Amino acid sequence: MTALRPEHDAGYGASYEQGGYGDSGAFEAAVDGLADPLNDPLPGQQGQGQEQGPPPVRKQGRHRGPRQPEPVPEATAPGPEWSGDYYRQYAAEAPRGPESGTPSYYADGTTPAADPALIPVPEPDPAPAPVRVPGPAPVPEPAPVHVPAPAPPVPEPRLDDQTVGLRTADTRRAVEAEPVTGGRAERRRAAKGGGRGRRRAEPAGADAGHGSEEQAPARPLSRVEARRAARARKESPAVIASRAVGELFITFGVLMLLFVTYQLWWTNIRAGQFTGNEANKIQDSWTKERQPGAFEPGQGFAIMHIPKLDVVVPIAEGISKPKVLDHGMVGHYAEGRLKTAMPADKQGNFAVAGHRNTHGEPFRYINQLKPGDEIIVETRDAYYTYDMTRLLPQTSPSNVSVIGPVPPGSGFTEPGRYITLTTCTPEFTSTYRMIVWGKMVDERPRSKGKPDALVG
Repeated sequence: MTALRPEHDAGYGASYEQGGYGDSGAFEAAVDGLADPLNDPLPGQQGQGQEQGPPPVRKQGRHRGPRQPEPVPEATAPGPEWSGDYYRQYAAEAPRGPESGTPSYYADGTTPAADPALIPVPEPDPAPAPVRVPGPAPVPEPAPVHVPAPAPPVPEPRLDDQTVGLRTADTRRAVEAEPVTGGRAERRRAAKGGGRGRRRAEPAGADAGHGSEEQAPARPLSRVEARRAARARKESPAVIASRAVGELFITFGVLMLLFVTYQLWWTNIRAGQFTGNEANKIQDSWTKERQPGAFEPGQGFAIMHIPKLDVVVPIAEGISKPKVLDHGMVGHYAEGRLKTAMPADKQGNFAVAGHRNTHGEPFRYINQLKPGDEIIVETRDAYYTYDMTRLLPQTSPSNVSVIGPVPPGSGFTEPGRYITLTTCTPEFTSTYRMIVWGKMVDERPRSKGKPDALVG
């Protein structure tokens, strides 16, 4: 066992330890202070450092504000325990030499106080840490915008000519892609097609997850399906028949509209042109040779004037619709048992007929005539003036007695020189006949000029 050093036996160990650091806890405090080189006390500053206490330990990490400079300890004078006088006193009191049984500090017998290297020299104060001035906060850079890459084109399936010929746009079935969810078995079924009418799941492309999905073309139909769809597209006979009937009705309606337009408008224009030319021809014929008393059917021989209605219309022989009435002229009853007298006859009923609507409609407003209104017939030799006496609003077309020599219901009781106007009624129909009667009041030769009714 190694023997203890004489200074421990003599009690110097305790005096050294306690005398140097003051108490037993000062040594641990000094060791803890050595952890930071900036806080390491200089020789001779231990006592003052213990009175002031250890410097605060700064926590390392992120900070919100600028770094503050750390406090610099004030320079203090070295204590007596670290001075050279302490070592000299210790060396003078301690026994020296081999005879004392205590070895010297050095082999040559010198004391620590005699060694100038052991005398601590006070170090200069450390320079204060530089103060950091906070600068402006860095501006964050904008995040890069991700532009999805275009999806690769999907090749169309190659089909045979017969299937392509049977396929049409309205028979193609487009089934929306369903998201594949679930386990491994369901994903396998979706990859295989999942059954008829379902489309295989598309692989995730480069722009998956960016909301841009491109639909694949619909699954092509098989030959059986295409034939079945073609049969379903064929129209039934009932549909074809109804369509044909509808087209016929439309065509018929258009034709009826055109016919009504022709009857109500175009026939009047044509009749007005024809009657104007015919009246000129009649007047030209009067300047030539004298005509016989009998006229050919459709031949014009006189002109009728109705001053109240502003009517001037030629009178032709016969009541034929295509030859006389449809040309806008007034026809004289002169055939068979319907034959009537002429205006120049000394006795009889001069009966005529005319259209009330269409084809010039010369008798359209004869229902507006009142008793005493004048009806004048102009011939080659004279002007015959009749006064309107009575109106029969409606009678049967078979009632031919209305054009007799003495018509019943006319108010005439004995033979005389009368005139009868006949036309269809109601308007735009030929169901009944309207009759207007008149009595001759004046016969004026052409050499005496026109009657007063035509002059004014």
